[in-house]
Amino acid sequence: MIKALFSAGDHVWPEYAQALPDAFHAKGLTIDLSRAHAPDTVDYIIAAPNGPVKDFSPYTSCKAVLNLWAGVEDIVSNETLTQPLARMVDPGLTDGMVEWVVGHALRHHLGMDAHILGQDGVWRTDFPPLAQERPVTILGLGALGAACAQMLATLGFPVTGWSRSQKTIQGVACLSGDAGLIDALSGAEIVVLLLPLTDATTNILNTKTLSLLANGAFIINPGRGPLIDDTALIAALEANIAHATLDVFRTEPLPQNHPFWKHPQVTVTPHIASTTRARTAAMCIAENIRRGEAGEPFLHLVDRAQGY
Repeated sequence: MIKALFSAGDHVWPEYAQALPDAFHAKGLTIDLSRAHAPDTVDYIIAAPNGPVKDFSPYTSCKAVLNLWAGVEDIVSNETLTQPLARMVDPGLTDGMVEWVVGHALRHHLGMDAHILGQDGVWRTDFPPLAQERPVTILGLGALGAACAQMLATLGFPVTGWSRSQKTIQGVACLSGDAGLIDALSGAEIVVLLLPLTDATTNILNTKTLSLLANGAFIINPGRGPLIDDTALIAALEANIAHATLDVFRTEPLPQNHPFWKHPQVTVTPHIASTTRARTAAMCIAENIRRGEAGEPFLHLVDRAQGY
């Protein structure tokens, strides 16, 4: 019998204890799912970086480690992890991210805050531009970034996407490389960050790159906190950046004394842009186990050299 070890926090176990067996059954798999298998008997580890397994070396029969979350920066550098590592690409996670990003992009595009927060008797008649007049740049064109880019393009925004390696996405102008980053940011009025966190992407929005954005630009970051230099962002809010909506931070929860909390041009949301949904994520995990047992290539394997 296939043995799968569930290594994640106690708070998510009840959901997955039901969702995973249902997904295994749907894929025709007979799996002994447990949180306490003997290491040398485990065929697959279903893992979260905050789970109990930190040393993967005793799992000598393990065929793959299946990450529960999209981000792998907290596990990919683990030197004991020699097994194939698959990141989570979950349709539920993608749909949730698209909804959050599009919602906040439209909020800033339409100037909703002035009317929602400005109930002060002032009859404001400023009209926003049409979407086709508002250039949007998406940094990161993985599953999440590509889906957000396509949806915003469908709404009429001229969308430019940037990634470390060249991508092709219908309806999106795709750029790559250092020169492409400058082009992608120059004159952008809305910038969405959905990059993986690596040495190359840390502080990708800094004093220099923030200055490339259009005057009155908006920043939306549901990716990773360290993608933005906090000090540079606060300075840019007094220069060319109108507002930053931030869902992720270098330290979480965001410390109560952090200047973002009280800054009038910053919206803080508590890392809720999207999350892995147990039902849909379980189907992704079950499919990868099915593939492993059938001798087929695993989906969404992490490139250790790239870090994602």
